[in-house]
This record gives sequence, structure tokens and C-alpha cells, in this order.
Amino acid sequence: MLRKALLLSCLLGLLLAAPASAATIRMDMNAIYPESNFHSQGAIEFAKKVEAATNGGVVITVHAGGALGFKGPELLRSVKDAAVPMSDILMGVVGGSEEIFGISSMPRVATTYEEARKFYDIARPAYEKACERWNQKLLYAAPWPPSGIFAKRAMNTPDDLRGLKIRTYDRNGALFLEAAGSHPMSLPWGEVYSALQTGLADSVLTSAVSGKDGKFWEVLSDFAEIGYAFPLNMVTINLDWWKALSKEQQDAMLAVAAEVEASQWQVSATQNAEAIAAVKAGGIKVQTPPAAVQERLDEIARKMLDDFLATAKPETKAVFEAYLK
Repeated sequence: MLRKALLLSCLLGLLLAAPASAATIRMDMNAIYPESNFHSQGAIEFAKKVEAATNGGVVITVHAGGALGFKGPELLRSVKDAAVPMSDILMGVVGGSEEIFGISSMPRVATTYEEARKFYDIARPAYEKACERWNQKLLYAAPWPPSGIFAKRAMNTPDDLRGLKIRTYDRNGALFLEAAGSHPMSLPWGEVYSALQTGLADSVLTSAVSGKDGKFWEVLSDFAEIGYAFPLNMVTINLDWWKALSKEQQDAMLAVAAEVEASQWQVSATQNAEAIAAVKAGGIKVQTPPAAVQERLDEIARKMLDDFLATAKPETKAVFEAYLK
């Protein structure tokens, strides 16, 4: 509460002071992942370029690795309430708060970077409106590399999915894997490795990049590239902080955001290829599962999408209609 009060007090001072261009505006940005992660590196690059583009008028301090103490599910509200002025947010984790944020992790809707980009471009206006409803502005978003399954066995038949004690990152993943016969669980990322060591979990739905960062070859043996989804990580700013910026500063920040977004999409693809090579070098056997497995996963994904759209909001349905036509 004290931290929030101090931040709000600083913001009020900015709003009541002379025009924003007359003084440097300083703000903190929460970054979920370790500093070495490409999403955090993108945030750091964004901050550097914003400072340069505004001639030092806007200075953003990036706190990587969740150092500020904010956690995934609460981030949408944390930025809304200005408990932190800016943050990156894994969209699927806040899908329970705003339906549209869950769509990027709907299974097998996008199976290539090209499809993921098309899906994002169509959905972007809806994402922006959702952010506004939560008193924030969407600056940019970029995907994680495609999610696959790290496990202690290959996925050679649909039965190999059964019984997996598998860590997932959002509700969509849990529903998908439960339908496949697995036993999904939710764990903070920092607890995943120890869970694999102790046997609490024996598999993980995640990207090759996360598998590399987690050194999963020490506890697991296989990675199945199932092309599950390209979950989006977005960066937002509290609207009150945004409005405290001058028009010139806002324009500069948006220009930098567009530049960093384009770069981060390219970096994601590059990081995926490098991570696949790294986990192979560590001893992980990488496979593209055979047709029988893919067909079963497609069957589950189609039913999930049908069930989801049956009760989805009109704006969500409109995104899928435009994407799938």
C-alpha cells in the first residue's frame, strides 16, 4: 500500500506541475522475466530508445525478473491502479480478467509466425480497447516462440499424452491438456525446476527458449514440437501516466514501440531456432510428433475453439471471423 501511495503521489505531482516537456518524467517498468530473456531485453531497449527519442524527457527504469514483486495474474490491475506505471504482461495469464487477452494462447489457432502475426494484426484493435477498459494503453506486443511439450518420453502416440503431470501457463493450456488425458498444474516459473526434480511434475508446456533457460536437459529427455500456440507478451502503460506526457513525447514513445515490436517478432523467431539447437546440444531429443498425435491435438483444439466461440463476446467472435475467413 505504501508503494502504491508513493507512486500515486508522484503521479499527482506530475499532473499538477508545469507542462511535461519542462521536466524529466521518470517511471518504473515491471518486467516479468530475467534480464537475459529476450522480452526483458526488448523492454530495456524500449526504455533506452524512448529516453533518446524524447531527449531525456522520459526516463524509464526497467526492473527485470519481477524485482518489484508484482505477479502475472495481478499485473492488469496493478497497471490499472498505477501501482506500477508500466509492465509487460503475458496475455493469457490475464485472460480471466478480459476474455480477448486469452485468444493468443488458444491451441493451434496459429501454427506459424506468419499466422501468429496475421492473428495479432487483426486482434490488435480489440486488444487496445480492452487495455483502455483497464485504464492503460497498449504500446507493443510480441510472441513467445511456439509452445511444445518437454517430457521424459517422446509423444509417439496419443496415449503418450495420457497421465503427464504437466505444468501449464494458463487456463487454455490446462483445458487442452486435460482433454488429452494429462494432469495439468499451475506453478510459478521459479518452482518448475524443483517440481521436475522431485517428481511433482514430469513435463512442461512451454517454449524451447524457456526449456533452454531452465536447463531442462538436466531433468527431462524429450521435446515435442506440437505447435501449440504463440502466446503474446504485451507492454502497457497506465493511462494517467500516458496523459501526463506531452503530445511530442507520446508520439515518440509510439514510434519507438512500433520499432521495438517489429524487432521483437524477429528476435522471437531467431531465439526459437537458437534454443532448439541449444536443447539438442544439452541432450534433449527434439521431435515433430507423428500424424496420429497431431490429428488428436487438432481434434481437441477444434472442440475447444467451438466451445469458446459459443459463449464468446461479439468483439472476440469478430476477431476469429476475420482471421479464419
